[in-house]
Amino acid sequence: MAEISAAVVMKLRKMSGQGMMDCKNALTESGGDIEKAMDTLRKKGLATLSKRAERETSEGLVVSKITDDGKTAVMASLCSETDFVAKSDDFIAAAQSLTNYALACSADEGVDNILQTSINDKTFNDVLTETVSKLGEKIKLGDFAKYTLTSSGLISVYIHFNKKVGTMVQINTDKDETAKADSLKQAAADIAMHITATKPLALDKSEIDAKTIEREKAIFAEQIKNKPAEILEKIVDGKMKKFFAENCLLEQPFVKDDSQTVAEVLTQAAKTAGGTAEIKRFARFELG
Repeated sequence: MAEISAAVVMKLRKMSGQGMMDCKNALTESGGDIEKAMDTLRKKGLATLSKRAERETSEGLVVSKITDDGKTAVMASLCSETDFVAKSDDFIAAAQSLTNYALACSADEGVDNILQTSINDKTFNDVLTETVSKLGEKIKLGDFAKYTLTSSGLISVYIHFNKKVGTMVQINTDKDETAKADSLKQAAADIAMHITATKPLALDKSEIDAKTIEREKAIFAEQIKNKPAEILEKIVDGKMKKFFAENCLLEQPFVKDDSQTVAEVLTQAAKTAGGTAEIKRFARFELG
């Protein structure tokens, strides 16, 4: 077999980000075939991932992208073991690539769907494997959501400055003009930021799981079990009202003006725009 030239080793090193000896060994194993050698290194990446399967991946990045027409938006998180890796160029490039795969994905949620999505004959699972091979650390896809407008409205995304938490919110409007108004755009941006800060459990109480409601009622009832029976139910109802106000987005006091609820802020913004609006849904992702 012909000797593996330094130029070929350097080419593979540039492609893979692996060390010189790893690249030379892979080329030797593949008989000098760069593509086969790359596959060997990628398999090593999978082995690295397998060995680190039990490691915590509490660091990483929350990323997002909105199409030029504003009709479709995606938000996703890519997770790593360390903040050092999360700040590396290779990891950042993979996270940016993730947003393109999320937009290309035929599904609106489910990380497995993104992993199998292909762009130019390369799946995101391939991208992930190559990144693991380069960085030598467990990296995984955390969360993924894609919103697409099918009627008048807008989608707003807020990513906190630390890139570890973010929110995507969809607001439907009565007409396009309402959605395009500055007052509604500002309200949508503020509400996305509000969600990031307050961590609501649901849009309204109808979306809170019945088991969660019953558990909260039981906890409150236990806390006041020594109260007279005739007032116990009223006290529990009062505590549940407070629980819903704290955990249901529409009922929450707005972070920038707690004299108004989130619902009131949106209604006023839509009124200023000459129309009506409602929050359709939201997603909040946080690392750690």
